[in-house]
Amino acid sequence: MSNISYEVRDQVAHVRLNRPEKHNGLTLDMLDDLAAAADRAAKDRSLRAVIISGEGDSFCSGLDFASAGKEQGRIMRMLVPKKASAANNFQNAGWAWRNVPVPVIAVITGHCYGGGLQIALAADFRFAATDADLSILEAKWGLIPDMSLSASIAQLTSIDVAKRLTMTGEMFNAEQALDWGLVSGVSDDPFADADALIEQIKQRSPDAVAASKALFENTWYNGSRLSFPVEQTLQVRLLRGKNHTIARNAGLKKEKPSFGERQV
Repeated sequence: MSNISYEVRDQVAHVRLNRPEKHNGLTLDMLDDLAAAADRAAKDRSLRAVIISGEGDSFCSGLDFASAGKEQGRIMRMLVPKKASAANNFQNAGWAWRNVPVPVIAVITGHCYGGGLQIALAADFRFAATDADLSILEAKWGLIPDMSLSASIAQLTSIDVAKRLTMTGEMFNAEQALDWGLVSGVSDDPFADADALIEQIKQRSPDAVAASKALFENTWYNGSRLSFPVEQTLQVRLLRGKNHTIARNAGLKKEKPSFGERQV
């Protein structure tokens, strides 16, 4: 992969943006490779979580316009939605992580701007360092965010905050991001926060965790008429699965469960 590393340790995929000399500024190859990494993680039934982070001082400074600007024809092709999805290649770099059936956690350090923030917001959880700074920086270039932020930010904060940050491109710190609901936690050691949450989740059935993610991904914008059938279908699948039986038996015996691979 081009400036994207992928390593699995203890059932956790560690995906790292690896262009530290450019504060992990995104090239077009990196966008394609992020989507490919998400597809790889989605197919690995042994995974229990994914952590996305950046090498060096920053999570991601956004799209590297100096690099991407040399490939105008490719940019136009990447803007065309894929036949099987409403998303194009830019949007898939972030939104593809919503299709991974395990929790995806972004660990934000240093700068998190533009496309970098859009990738982080597409994760299920975000833990930020106390000195991190963030921005929807597309306003600086006379653009709007177009890597899935319109969908992700609507689940996290109010419309006036979304409009303000998109219109102004202003910088804001991690504590302000927490107040607006854009990050899940702020601390001096966000990697430790991510690990602690993963250890909690590992105590639960991988099938139930996958179904929990699928439940909200498929119902968040819907009313009860559309949401209830999704609940029903997912629950029936869980009740028929081996990991539910393991969880039930362990709970009755007050023992720690030992789950098999994810089936959902």
